[in-house]
Amino acid sequence: MTRRRLAAFTAVVLIAIALRGLYPAADPPWRTTVGVVWHDEGAWVHNARNKALFGQWRLDEWNPVFVAPVFTAFEYASFSMFGVGVRQARLVCEAAGVLSVLLLALGMRRIAGDTAALIAGGLLATNYVYVMYDRAAIMEALMAAFIVASWYCSARAEREPAWGAIAGVMATLAFFTKAAAAFYLAALALVAIARLSAEALRAKADGASHTAAEGSRAKRTAIWTLGGLLASFALVAILFVLPHWADYRFYNWQMSVTRKPSYDLRSLLDRVTWFPILHDTFTRMWAVLCLAVAGAWGIAIGWRRAGDAERLLLAWVAIGSLEMLLHDVGNERRFVFLIPAAIALAAIVLASGRLFPESIAAAPRARVALALPPIIYSAYVISGPIARLPFLYEVKRPVRLAAVAAMLLSALLVAAWPRLRLWLARQRITPVAACGIALALMGGDLVQFGQWAAGRTYRNYEASIALGRALPPGTLVQGKLANGLSLENRIRPIFIGHGFGNYDDRFQREDVRYILTYTAPAIGYEGSQIVDVLAASPGWRIIMTFEVAETPGGHDTAALIEKRARH
Repeated sequence: MTRRRLAAFTAVVLIAIALRGLYPAADPPWRTTVGVVWHDEGAWVHNARNKALFGQWRLDEWNPVFVAPVFTAFEYASFSMFGVGVRQARLVCEAAGVLSVLLLALGMRRIAGDTAALIAGGLLATNYVYVMYDRAAIMEALMAAFIVASWYCSARAEREPAWGAIAGVMATLAFFTKAAAAFYLAALALVAIARLSAEALRAKADGASHTAAEGSRAKRTAIWTLGGLLASFALVAILFVLPHWADYRFYNWQMSVTRKPSYDLRSLLDRVTWFPILHDTFTRMWAVLCLAVAGAWGIAIGWRRAGDAERLLLAWVAIGSLEMLLHDVGNERRFVFLIPAAIALAAIVLASGRLFPESIAAAPRARVALALPPIIYSAYVISGPIARLPFLYEVKRPVRLAAVAAMLLSALLVAAWPRLRLWLARQRITPVAACGIALALMGGDLVQFGQWAAGRTYRNYEASIALGRALPPGTLVQGKLANGLSLENRIRPIFIGHGFGNYDDRFQREDVRYILTYTAPAIGYEGSQIVDVLAASPGWRIIMTFEVAETPGGHDTAALIEKRARH
């Protein structure tokens, strides 16, 4: 790497650090939200905070340690070293975000060169949605960082097979940070199995001996990867999952799967059509999305010649998207893990200087017709983020408009294919143009960050401090907002979920004098279970109120309520 490129690479890392480290106690975006819910921070670090402040992991019936043991362990380490607070809670994800930028760039350098590394690092360092999740103490940032780390190890394993085992370990850590990473375990295993199968067929076709086939580097890489994945998963299962099986099963299956999504045909169709429509994520990074779709198709077309790291990027996006379509696209945080892979695919396209491989010129129309279903859906995914702009608060009309656009684009592709394939094969992106595109995209994200920074607020942080002044340490307070406002004080929050987490005894907690909830935009805005507790507490009164930041309206208020007022 030349001095100029080393300086650029250093600048990318410094930008990543600055965007994640500036204003560490500020509220997540709420005027133009990216889906970060502020009061989730205190809820998800609950067990780590318990251990750091009170010496016990479990103090009540809300224990997300069984959902996210790795995340909880890292949060506890931060609290142990630096004390309990908003800044300390967010430090874990900020550091993870910076590492993910570094590792994505290093992995891209191995498979596509210095230019691709700089483009991928720069785009991930500045991606507005990714940055904002890296700044929040919730699991998505750490999960995504472990996935990126696993992918980097896979890229390195192409030359040094033993790194495949570390790739497996990192994938396991991603899963036990958040079970939504299950898709990546499947992607990693499938790519390894595909490589083993290809090597076996090649050995048979070449007449090579069984011993020689086993000695191939690709085969050893696949074996190391599967071995690391299986061994690390088994170790965590033996040491953590099986000893706590009842709790683990409840939190990861009954609460997260059985209780939430619907899997009937209408619900699945809704998720398929809503995927590019519901949220701002794809709209904010539309140019990257288009390049990523081209990059994914390029790898699919050249699958036999692609390296395992490239194949893993395609599997990451394809299986990850499929998991979301089957499970949930309703929460914007679900899309975060797609961002690094999409950026990597876009960087490959820009750095290679080709939208599609030259081999596309030889593809007959019949082959395109066979691939029409995924082509139509790719066109729909590209069209959706633009079709939604005139109808930001609607779903039906953007879905219909995007569907029409996708059908027209696909029909045009098939009709014009004989000439279009030659044109696509000839298209080039010069290095100067590629860098210019990357800088323009980074600039757009930096403008969004600047807009947030200029209007940033500290309402939630200040409310947490004020609550600590009003209540003595150890005071029991019910409500999810009690968790959200617990990081700058020493109260004892009692989370109330909907059908879980201190739900069963919510009416019988005579030892809990207070409850925290929204009063604006509405009383009990965070859940009807809070309204139920208030309804069962005649004579409750508001002790004090706090300005908090959650909805785009900007007039949110939380209230400390005495459930049975003393007269």
